[in-house]
Amino acid sequence: MTNPQEIATKAEFLAHAFALEQESVDRYEELADAMDTHNNLEVAGLFRKMAEFGRKHAVEVERLAAGSDLPTLEPWDFKWADDEGPETGDYADIDYMMTPVQALQFALANEKRSRDFYGLVASHSPNQTVRELAGEFTQEEAEHVTLLERWIARHDSDTTIADDLDPPNIVD
Repeated sequence: MTNPQEIATKAEFLAHAFALEQESVDRYEELADAMDTHNNLEVAGLFRKMAEFGRKHAVEVERLAAGSDLPTLEPWDFKWADDEGPETGDYADIDYMMTPVQALQFALANEKRSRDFYGLVASHSPNQTVRELAGEFTQEEAEHVTLLERWIARHDSDTTIADDLDPPNIVD
């Protein structure tokens, strides 16, 4: 696996940033739909709000890339630290009965990974322009982390998932 600090051009950086945001939007929409299916409407709403934030960031990246020819990145070209983009989160951290606090904690972990990804690029890219742009993205993600931490502090601290008295059946 490659490292994010190997991102050497502005176009490659913006292609990564756009993919990061778009994958985030797709994942949050998918999770919101699943929560709607299970009548966990408050968590569905939180996931939709996170998807909307991602859409706004993707538009911002597109604006920054206007007039540039961004490279098409194949799955093996991404320079994430893991197999998936930093802001998609792991399905293992999701439960259809999760609480709003757990949903916010999931989002917080995503934002921290995104901040750290941009921070590595900002610290190590061989290109000054990429380092500066990644530094701005790092700061923006740090603001998101702070915002989510405030939201978590304002919500009920109960993160216990209720017993499911009618669990879904899986047919083998």
